Amino acid sequence: MDELVVGDWTIPAAELEERFETSGGPGGQHANRNETTVRLRFDITASSLPEAVRSRLLARMGPSVEVIAGDHRSQSRNRETARDRLVERLEAALVVPKPRKKTRASRSSKTKRVEKKKARGQVKKNRRPPTLDD
Repeated sequence: MDELVVGDWTIPAAELEERFETSGGPGGQHANRNETTVRLRFDITASSLPEAVRSRLLARMGPSVEVIAGDHRSQSRNRETARDRLVERLEAALVVPKPRKKTRASRSSKTKRVEKKKARGQVKKNRRPPTLDD
């Protein structure tokens, strides 16, 4: 088992817990007897990642992350898929969202919006049946 590269950091193989299970579902004897599904678990609290990274992951994902891959018939392909999924989830959790800048609507956009509302109201008013006053 190789180490995983997540962003600028590497996770040693010893920190990953890998289990194999039968896949279940269709597939007959192959699915029922061969342990091709991979369950990959990473304990964030006991990891060797830098403290800032670890605290961000703990806040976003909890104490551990588990990924299951049973898409393929081959154990090695499922293993690869599970590792890719784990890396994707960890990288997604490490992304810091850009803070939103407050903006204001321009005067012309406000005017256009009000004009559209008035025009729409006029269209609806014209659809009404005439009253006695008309």
